[in-house]
Amino acid sequence: MGFTELNSVEHYIIHQMTGVNLNANQVSEPQKTFGVQWQFQSPEQLGRGVNEVLVEAELVKALIRLNPEIEANPNLADEVIHKLRAILISVNQVGLVKANEEFFAWMTGEKTMPFGENNRHVPVNLIDFDDLTRNDYVVTNQFRIHHRETKIPDVVLMINGIPVVVGEAKTPIRPSVTWLDGAHEVHSIYENAVPQLFVPNILSFATEGRELFYGAIRCPLEFWAPWRVEDAQLTRAVGLSGVGAELTDLLSPERLLDIMRNFSLFTTNNKKQRIKVIPRFQQYEGANKIVERVIEGKVKKGLIWHFQGSGKSLLMVFAAQKLRRAAQLKSPTVIVLVDRTDLDTQISGTFNAADVANVESTDSIKELQQMLERDTRKIIISMIHKFRDAKPNMNERENIIVLVDEAHRTQEGDLGRQMRAALPNAFLFGLTGTPVNKADKNTFWAFGAEEDKGGYMSRYTFHDSIRDEATLPLHFEPRLVDVHVDKEALDKAFKDFKDSAALTDEEADALNQKSAKMSAFLKSPERVEKIVEDIAIHFMDKVEPHGFKAMIVTPDRYACVQYKEELDKHFDEAASKVVISTSANDDYEFKQKWGIDKSQQEKLVDEFNDAKSELKFIIVTAKLLTGFDAPICQTMYLDKSIKDHTLLQAICRTNRLYPNKTFGCIVDYFGVFDDAAKALEFDEESVQQVISNLSELRAKLPKAMADTLAHFAGVDRTIEGFEGLEAAQNAISTDEKKDAFALDFKYLAKLWESLSPDSVLDQYNEDYKWLAQVYESVKPASDNIGKLLWLTLGAQTTQLIHDNVHVGNVHNLEEFVLDADVIENIFNNPDPRKTKQLEKELAKRFKDRGDLPVFKSLSERLEALRDKAEKGLIASIDFVKELCKIAKETVQAEKELDDELQEKTPKAALTDLFLELKDDQTPAVVERIVTDIDAIVRVVRFPGWQGTTGGEREVQKSLRKALLKYKLHTDQILFDRAYGYIKEYY
Repeated sequence: MGFTELNSVEHYIIHQMTGVNLNANQVSEPQKTFGVQWQFQSPEQLGRGVNEVLVEAELVKALIRLNPEIEANPNLADEVIHKLRAILISVNQVGLVKANEEFFAWMTGEKTMPFGENNRHVPVNLIDFDDLTRNDYVVTNQFRIHHRETKIPDVVLMINGIPVVVGEAKTPIRPSVTWLDGAHEVHSIYENAVPQLFVPNILSFATEGRELFYGAIRCPLEFWAPWRVEDAQLTRAVGLSGVGAELTDLLSPERLLDIMRNFSLFTTNNKKQRIKVIPRFQQYEGANKIVERVIEGKVKKGLIWHFQGSGKSLLMVFAAQKLRRAAQLKSPTVIVLVDRTDLDTQISGTFNAADVANVESTDSIKELQQMLERDTRKIIISMIHKFRDAKPNMNERENIIVLVDEAHRTQEGDLGRQMRAALPNAFLFGLTGTPVNKADKNTFWAFGAEEDKGGYMSRYTFHDSIRDEATLPLHFEPRLVDVHVDKEALDKAFKDFKDSAALTDEEADALNQKSAKMSAFLKSPERVEKIVEDIAIHFMDKVEPHGFKAMIVTPDRYACVQYKEELDKHFDEAASKVVISTSANDDYEFKQKWGIDKSQQEKLVDEFNDAKSELKFIIVTAKLLTGFDAPICQTMYLDKSIKDHTLLQAICRTNRLYPNKTFGCIVDYFGVFDDAAKALEFDEESVQQVISNLSELRAKLPKAMADTLAHFAGVDRTIEGFEGLEAAQNAISTDEKKDAFALDFKYLAKLWESLSPDSVLDQYNEDYKWLAQVYESVKPASDNIGKLLWLTLGAQTTQLIHDNVHVGNVHNLEEFVLDADVIENIFNNPDPRKTKQLEKELAKRFKDRGDLPVFKSLSERLEALRDKAEKGLIASIDFVKELCKIAKETVQAEKELDDELQEKTPKAALTDLFLELKDDQTPAVVERIVTDIDAIVRVVRFPGWQGTTGGEREVQKSLRKALLKYKLHTDQILFDRAYGYIKEYY
């Protein structure tokens, strides 16, 4: 029988979780053992109707078991069920996330009902979180559920009759079928077709037996994440056994209930939409390690290094929430300390958006002191440098937990020791996105526990985050090497300053004034002009066509202004904004023109993050280099000396995930990366590999091209038309060969997109174009399985395939209206520009309608006229007259055609056809057939579909589908005639 998704993956999942082997065809009666383990029940054994989301009989039993008031009067269970059903039904009005949030409030025991004495409100428990053995855990498969249509998810996990997890298994055999196909089915199909099933959902997962990924409801596929088993991080078993270990760990009842209660956030994104967030495994593990250490109470500190961009703000929210909930800690105070104001807005923004209860922000040590002296039991957000003025023994309580963001900063001014003196018995946890060097003794003294291997309580490195697709790889590109800075002169100028890492805007200015020579070189108008011109070229070629934006980092605040003024010569004034701080010492005019306050800065960041806004560049020197989250920012133009922590934090502004973004790019004008190892001096050698030179990618291109072409050995690539395409397709005729080619081409296309437009690509242009066309022609249809390996081609590749399509044309030409008045106007006032526009417009219209005889002859007349003009055989005034004559006839011909088409709508044309071909075999329901075909074709067609292979294939497939319904699919003559009509009328 071989391997299928059913017998290998789906049955393996069930066997892993319950011990039941469905391949042995023995499904025993369900054994009722209450314990913390999953029991298998077949769909038939569940005893639920296809329209029911909940197994109500099980839920009623749980309500009676877990609520003394309902046990005393079991009829009360129906009232609860009634409330839950109402939430399930409401999903169509309020949306899935809000319905899920409301249902979670019931599942986590936050809701009350008047079931107590004298109608007193008492909490209602659907699940027991304290004694997990009192819940009923059931796994089932092929779970049929009907809403508008019937869907059958592969695996569903239920706790007390409530479906909390949906899983989709795919075949492990075809390379092009991946977990993504399963995730796509859950996210795009099931969540829309049967949303009720997802109202109680904790998470969904998908696997093809090679990898396991999971996500929350409405989570876009690019944010689904893998789950790692902690001990097996380095030596993950390959294939089913690796997936098995991850599954049993992620889906153990304890883990799921912990995620439900402590790690599910409902938050509002910047588009004011409600979204649900669940943790990636490193956030879950990091937060739980903090909580466990505090509850254990032995070790009073810990250092957490999670690479930039892997979600530390959320880790702090999860940890703070769980600490506040832990009964053993007797209502603790959690202090979140951030560095600098930018981070403050990011962290407090994260807490506020997630509606975390009892959060206070303060930016004065006095207020912080008062709160601690008054023994405030809340989550307090403050700034780390406020501890400079802290008194010893501000509060000696033990249940104070301090979470310090960007902990490596505490080495400055010995803040770690001051914190420890002020809160002698508190727990201090340091989080950092950059590794801490052994030389930073203060940081290790304050946070590193001797019990932790290597000084870190939890680490999640650059390589981990790339592997799990939590962040993107970084490339740097040295440009205009002649403007790079002379390093020796620089070192001399900076020898008083060990590290310019934590300089504010004003300090950076002061530093540059000290080094007048250096400053003069950096800001010389010719140099800035040259760099900005290069930025404009690079941005228009490589960044803008993909819909991304950029940051420019300049030496100081005055340079920011200089860059802005220069940039305005290349782009609209609204395309760039300067973000700097101003001080009391600045002159009034400078402050008036360039100063911005906190709320203006927040607005500006929102505008930058909005893909539709005109703002393309943010120009900074020190602000927004840390704690600034803008996934749309793909490129950083760097012209400033920064090193180590600050450099790593700065360049990671570009590594956040964003649709169609495959890497972050740093364009280096200063020469920071002339010695990359020196720029990133860390004990952790892996950090030196954080960023790779684009020249390394250039070196990989020839082999990638040869590997991809190798699939077509012996195919003559000079043959054009369908014969050439057919020969290429025959070379990769099986699924295996197609998938192998797709894999190689995908790698090549990524390289191409990263390098384009680079002269190194010129010699490969023809081959790449040929490969891209073959790739497009064999790509699976859009609703086919396996399509997600076949990535959508990038902008540069698409442009190459359709040379006449200009990607990134920002200015839309006004549509040219062709009517009698316009023609008359051109005739009476010949204007070369308008004449040219008219000529172009006519050529375009003839191309669109080239098959019709009347337009064919008009097109030939236009060509002959152009030919005469080119050879100088016609005076320009006569050319205009003749052109206007053709234009008038064109307008008339179009009008006649429109009238004819209006008489004959697409549906009318199809009806005529079916009535004409009708015989005894054709059902009498011609009208129904035509309506079906019309509806299905309107869904799949798109402008210009007739000219593309994909479009033709989709429409033909839809037509077959419609005819199959009426058993007419075998009539080839009918099919050909109907398709001809569709091609003409749609």
